[in-house]
Amino acid sequence: MKRRVVVTGLGLVTPVGNSVETTWAALMSGRSGVDYIQKFDTTRFPVRIAAEVKDFNPLDFIEKKEARKMGAFIHYAIAASDEALRDSGLSITGEMAEQVGTYISSGIGDFWAIEREHEKLLNDGPGRVSPFFIPSAIVNLAAGQVSIRHGAKGPNSATATACSAGAHAIGDSFKIIQRGDADVMICGGAESAITPMSVAGFAAMRALSTRNDDPKGASRPFERDRDGFVIGEGAGLMILEELEFARRRGARIYAELVGYGMTADAFHITMPDETGSGAVRVMQKALHDAGAQPEEIGYINAHGTSTPYNDKFETRAIKTTFGEHAYKVAVSSTKSMTGHLLGAAGGIEGVFSVLALHHKTLPPTINYVTPDPDCDLDYVPNEPRELEVRYALSNSFGFGGTNAALLFKRFEE
Repeated sequence: MKRRVVVTGLGLVTPVGNSVETTWAALMSGRSGVDYIQKFDTTRFPVRIAAEVKDFNPLDFIEKKEARKMGAFIHYAIAASDEALRDSGLSITGEMAEQVGTYISSGIGDFWAIEREHEKLLNDGPGRVSPFFIPSAIVNLAAGQVSIRHGAKGPNSATATACSAGAHAIGDSFKIIQRGDADVMICGGAESAITPMSVAGFAAMRALSTRNDDPKGASRPFERDRDGFVIGEGAGLMILEELEFARRRGARIYAELVGYGMTADAFHITMPDETGSGAVRVMQKALHDAGAQPEEIGYINAHGTSTPYNDKFETRAIKTTFGEHAYKVAVSSTKSMTGHLLGAAGGIEGVFSVLALHHKTLPPTINYVTPDPDCDLDYVPNEPRELEVRYALSNSFGFGGTNAALLFKRFEE
């Protein structure tokens, strides 16, 4: 018998809100977090829009001296971890510390630190590079700092699997608990990569939307006139617990995590396989892991990046996986509101999938105006939908052809 794993706490910092409550309210109102970039001068850039975190002060959570040693993605992770643990009601005591782990992933880590310290190196020499540069920037320090902050002494890990990283962190944590290596995991993703170099790089690939005259309407997944993704930032974390551990302490349970899949396209460094085979197999693996049938799935939080190829091929993969039932499944892309948080995307979208089950309401795909003949499923257009579903699937696909799928289920005794 596999140990059952449940979700007991949630934490968010996103472009539409700096908590679970404010973010969910924004999704239910269909509010976009995309606007003109404020972090740097975009005059010479072909892309001038992004989904930035707003009104966030790390000093609300972290002492100034410590905050200066951390990249922004770590600030976001700490804020989200504080909220998630508070939401779960879990106090990590010394006797349980070794059974509580942290697994917080990122696609890039802190790009700001890399650019800032590189400029110091070129202009002022190696003696001016900060001794805190490396620990402020590297991917695993979000998990490391959260572990230190909360005294979690169990497994401590991170992956850098591009846009699948947050989902891989949640899925791997699920397996860690299932096999008995921990009873609790603080897991998800964090990212802060809205920087000159990052935006220039993604723009050079022609991956980003150039709808500079309409920021709020720029991210339009599955819609005919989509022209690229909008880069975002933030963190999405959840507390996973072994069911009996959660029961013993009287925890409130949001949902159960029942299935996880990982696959590779083995096709191209950036473009998804046009047949959707990798996406098909990852969804099938999550279903098989859970012992669930395709016709039982009621909602999919899609990867849905708003790029021409991803949305077309993901739609194709959903139809291959679910057959005729694909037309009965509600599919939405919350990236239409949050933008694409890269390594944190799977983290926040895992949280959204849990909230959809918990609140019995599905978030919409906004900016859906003109249907695309190649994308002909039910994308919950423009308005949230009250609907009680038993299973919610969350897809995450990344550069290099790395795929992850998480299957959450309404909790049943």
